[in-house]
Parts: sequence; C-alpha cells; structure tokens
Amino acid sequence: MADDTNRFSDEEALRFHSFDKPGKLAMVPSKPMATQRDLSLAYSPGVAVPVQAIADNPDSIFDYTARGNMVAVISNGTAILGMGNLGAAAAKPVMEGKAVLFKRFADIDSFDLELNTEDVDAFCNAVRLLEPTFGGINLEDIKSPECFLIEQRLREEMSIPVFHDDQHGTAIITAAGFINALDLTGRKMADTKVVMLGAGAAAIACAELLKAMGLPHNNLLMCDRRGVIYQGREDGMNQWKSAHAADTTDRSFEEAMKGADVFIGLASRNSVTQDMVRSMAAKPIIFAMANPDPEIWPEEVAAVRGDAIMATGRSDYPNQVNNVLGFPYIFRGALDVRAKSINEEMKLAAAHGLAELAREEVPDEVATAYAGKKQSFGPDYIIPTPFDPRLMETIPPKVAQAAMDSGVARRRIEDMGSYRAQLRTRQDPSLARLNSMFESLKGLKRRVVFAEAEEERVLRAAIGFKAAGYGEPVLVGYDDAVADQLRAMGVNPDDFDIRSAKTSPRREDYVNYLYERLQRRGHMLRDVQRLVNRDRNIFSACMVALGDADAMVTGITRHYWQVLESVRKVIDPMPGYPKPMGLSLYISRGRTVYIADTTVNERPTAEELADIAVHAAEAVRHLGHEPRVALLSFSNFGNPMRAKANHVREAVEILAKRGVNFEFDGEMSADTALNPDLLALYPFARLSEPANVLVMPALHSANISYKMLSELSSDSRVVGPLLWGMSKSVQVVRMSSRTSELVNMAAFAALGAGEPKRTAPDETDPA
Repeated sequence: MADDTNRFSDEEALRFHSFDKPGKLAMVPSKPMATQRDLSLAYSPGVAVPVQAIADNPDSIFDYTARGNMVAVISNGTAILGMGNLGAAAAKPVMEGKAVLFKRFADIDSFDLELNTEDVDAFCNAVRLLEPTFGGINLEDIKSPECFLIEQRLREEMSIPVFHDDQHGTAIITAAGFINALDLTGRKMADTKVVMLGAGAAAIACAELLKAMGLPHNNLLMCDRRGVIYQGREDGMNQWKSAHAADTTDRSFEEAMKGADVFIGLASRNSVTQDMVRSMAAKPIIFAMANPDPEIWPEEVAAVRGDAIMATGRSDYPNQVNNVLGFPYIFRGALDVRAKSINEEMKLAAAHGLAELAREEVPDEVATAYAGKKQSFGPDYIIPTPFDPRLMETIPPKVAQAAMDSGVARRRIEDMGSYRAQLRTRQDPSLARLNSMFESLKGLKRRVVFAEAEEERVLRAAIGFKAAGYGEPVLVGYDDAVADQLRAMGVNPDDFDIRSAKTSPRREDYVNYLYERLQRRGHMLRDVQRLVNRDRNIFSACMVALGDADAMVTGITRHYWQVLESVRKVIDPMPGYPKPMGLSLYISRGRTVYIADTTVNERPTAEELADIAVHAAEAVRHLGHEPRVALLSFSNFGNPMRAKANHVREAVEILAKRGVNFEFDGEMSADTALNPDLLALYPFARLSEPANVLVMPALHSANISYKMLSELSSDSRVVGPLLWGMSKSVQVVRMSSRTSELVNMAAFAALGAGEPKRTAPDETDPA
C-alpha cells in the first residue's frame, strides 16, 4: 500500500525553499580566515605559491584546490522533471537540490549552473570552457535528442567525467533491481524477454546497460507512441532508436507485452492496463517508473497478479528506483581516482554493487527507515534504500576499482581497506542515524502537543511535522487565533487538532489530577485551576500525563528553567532518575560529541556526576553510538591537584566501583579528552579513543559550552539539548530555535527520547 506521509502542500514547498535564506545552498570556507596571516596565505601573497606549482605541474591542481571534490550540476531547463521545457531559470531549484544531494550523500561540493540556451554548440562550448574549475560534470534535465549529442560531444572533448544522470543514473539503479529480480524469479539473462515503454534518454540508457550486461539484442522490445521499434521501421525513428530496433513481428505495445518476462516503463502514467499485466509470463517483473504517477499502480498489479515483483520511482512504495542511490557514489569513486570519464565498466560496477548490497543482511538503520519493519532480500526489497549507511563505503570503491582496471583513473588507490575506512569518516553517521530514527515515526501516528501554537514559528513547525509524516500535531492556543493563522498560511484548520483550556472537556480532569499532586506542596484548588487555565505548558503537560497525547514540545516563549519548572509540576522523572538531565549533540563532519548535563543539575555532587555519566552513556547508546565518557575538569589526572576538582575525581572512582559497561575516565581537560595526541601522553588512561561524551563538572560550564558552540560553529550543528529522564516524553527547545529545530525536537519528543529503557542508574545493561 502507498504511504502518503511524504506528501505536502504547494505552500509548504514554497515555505521550505524561502525560509531563513532563500534557496538551498551556501558557501563555507574550508580554511580559517580569522587573522591577517590567514588572509595572506589564502590570497596575496601566499596564493602565488600554489599558482606557480600548478603552472609547473597541472595535475597538482587536485592537490591545492577544491577541484578534485567539486562537481558542476548543469542544465538548460528543457526537460525539468516531468514538467517539460520551462527554461533555465525554472531549473535552478532542481539543480540546487541535486547539488545538496551530492553533499548530503557523498560529501561532494557542487555548484549548479543554468545555461540559458537550447543551442547544442553554445551549450557544449560553455561547459567545455569550465573544465579547469570542476572535477566532474553532472548533466540534468536536458531534453532528448539534444541530451545525447551534448553528452557525447562533452565526453569526447573533456578529460573529466561527464554524466547525464537522467540517462545513466536511472539505468544503473534499474539494472541493479533487474539483476535481483531475475535471481528471485529463477530467470537467466539469455532467456528473458524485456518490453520497454519509452524511447527517451533514460530508456535508451537502460537498454544499452542491460545489453552490456548480457541481454540479447532481440530479447528487448522497445516501444514508443507508435508501437514496437522493429527493424525496417521508418516513421518516428532516429539513430538512437534504430540502434535498438528488434527483429520481431510484434507491432503494437499490447502485442509485445504478451508473454513478456519484464516490463520497464519510462513513459507516462496509466499507459499499462491490467489486461496487459495478465498477459505477461509467470512471475512477471514490472518496473513502472513514470513520475510522479507510474504506468500502472502497484495496487492494480496486485489485484490481477499475486506473483509479480514491482518497482516504481516513488518513495511511498517498496523498491523505489531512486537515482540518489547512484550518482553521488559514482562521482565519489570517480573523483577519488581522478577519473577522466565515467565509462561502461564503472556503471556496471555500480549496478552490481547495489544488487549485492540488497542481498546482504539489512542493518537496523535500514529497518528504522521502514517504521521498524525488518527488511530482507525478497520481492519487496530488491534495491537498497537511500538510508542504508553502507552505500558510501560499498559503491565508491567498486566504481574506483573499475576506473583503475579500465584505464581511466589518473591515480591509484593501493589500500582499499583504508579507502573504505576513510569513506566512513567523510560523513558523520549521526545524521543518517537521526534521519532513519525520524523515518521510523512514519505510520506510528504519535500525537505531539505544540504548546505555543499561536507563535508563527511553532505553527510552521507543526505543519512541517505533519507534512513529514512524523506524527499528529496537537495545537494548544486560543482556537480562533490559531485557526486564523493557519488560514493565513494557506492551511485548512480542519486538518489540525486545536485545543485550549477554555474549550477542553477534559479541563476538570486535569485540575483534579494536578490538585492531587500539588495540594501538599502549597497549592490551593484555585491555584491549580489558575495554572491549568492560564499556563499552556501546564495544560499541555496534563494532556501528556493523562494519555491524551504522547509527547509535547515547548520553549520558545519562556526561559528553559520556567518551562521545566511548570512541566515538573505535572510530570515526574523516570524511576531511578532523581533528576532528568539535558544532553546536547555537537555534530560536525566525521564527528559527534555529546555534552551533559547542559540544562538541569546546577552543582552536581560526585554521586550525581556518576549518575549523569551513566544516563548520558545510556542515551548515546539509544542514539546509535558506543559511549566513551570523559569527566571534564581544568586538571588532568591530578595536575594540578585542587579541591574544586575533587567531586570529578570521586565520580570516576564511583563509576569504577559500579563496574559500568562503557569506557570512562577523568578528571581531564577538554583538549585531552578530544585530542588523540594529548590523550596518548597518558598511557594509563581508560579511553581507547578520544571521548565522544563529555560530562561537565557543573551546569554553568556545560551550558556555556553548548551555547557557545551553537553560535560559533559555521560548518557544524548543535542539536538539543534533549531532555532525558522524564517519565513522559517532553522536549524543551531554546527560545531562539528555528522552525527546522522545532520540527527536529518534536520528532525527538515523538520518539520518546526522554524514555530510557533502564530504570535504575546502577544497572549496566545497554539501552
């Protein structure tokens, strides 16, 4: 069945592309630019040295500039998605998006270039002149047949990879699924009859790649609007179609489908009927890849053929033929060996690598992307998912090896094991882990209260949260005011659950519940009534406490301490947690560091510090990392020995006595904890590698540290603080939080990030 959680309104798409900074790209320097010396090295006079080095040895451009990790995404907008020829300017949002995918999935820097010409010569001349700037060219959304001419000419004229993803990306992913579908149905390539509907760029590329894999020429019948492309046909032909003309008596698409083993659709929606599917061979393989609507819907196929394997181009069905599985990793491998081109051998290597990956045991990270459903190789899993963290370390090495073996590589990779390890560190696994954890929310329908719904940022976050499929937002605020704001944003208020104390039928239940909790803590009944009626955080927390919602997010209108104080009137910490704690995540390229406790425990004792270390380690395991905990101080293992560090030293001793099952040590300074060279000066240290969990000696140092990182880090991000250790799932955001941060924190709330699996701080089983 289709999953409609990825759908969104036009208004939401426009807001996404316009909020904060318009567009999806920005440039960040890769070298420090803080001092006059930095500027002198970066520009005049220091820049003259690499200039001369490149003049003396042109290949050294890859050593001294960004060229070796830079791809141009180029289009003239003549075939934008499925929308047609809308021009170069209209292509820019798509090309920016493509550049973002290069960075997100393969850590490749990319610039989009939109050329305002439909003339093949002008286009090729413009691109060819850019060769000194880029390590590769990704062509996109160029109409047929010009795309064939442009790619062919540029490949001949340029000595860097030129790749038209609409053709070859689709072909590579299709080929991977094709290999696995044949395996599952017990077919051999030589005996398989393939019918292809569509004769454009992607279809031609698919046909060429399948034949390169061994599919006999006459086993593939390509069809266009006029029917089968057969030998001797003259109408509607060109040189690219003619290359795939088959020796057959079939003339219509319907005739060709009779007895076909495989259908590959790259045409238009609803162009295949259920009768055609009935006429196919046993265990038919159907790739209906027209976007956004396929040639035939999976439900229609399932209604007439229970034995079919089905793939589409959509993310809301199994077996998505998604080009993001290919182009980032193909270019990664090509750039890393400084390939002159992307040839057939490299494409085949990528296809076989993807096919092999789908047949391997599927890791938990992939299962979470399917709402917790464990995937395994079979009819509904013949192609890896984009969330598979193994893609980065699997596909580029195969592409690089194929480039070296086929003679198009300028440099060799001698140690593939080290190369795979280096690929793993190019992107921090935390981002993929967070994405897959958020994906696991889809289908769970968790109800999350947005306690400050009259604020525009909160409403936009609630809209985004719902549109992403993370759960059902419950909006707390004056009903009419919230509804009016939603209408002003182009959203139907009837699509949202809006609550207020004034109109809630549960108000008296909340008052009674809270009065029972607070009557011996100095609160009279009228005090409690006032709290429920006027404090939206109290009202929202009561909803969560009494099961009317699963979680809540709040914090942009009041200080963290005030919010937490209100929430704790209603909700207690987990058993075994005297106090909750705040855990902040610092995520940079190749590294994630967790900081605790950043929000709650003001001056922790040694015992409390030990508890914080245990709770932080538990949280980090819950988030997918193996904790290595450093208890920080201004001193290193007694140097200097000062009384103010005693509680940190004692906390380390307490952890040792508890026999906890994670690495820890202290007291140590932050640079010793994070720098392997400094850590090596203390061979007796318990940490095998630099720490990834920093337990601060007091709240002021923790809070200062994470807020400073939040403001100073330009090429990294700080997530949180996450509130960990409450008996119900509550997340409190910073007052300065942006809409995207609110969405993330609401997703953490929905995940139950404040619901540890252990119930006592001295237990040692991992979370």
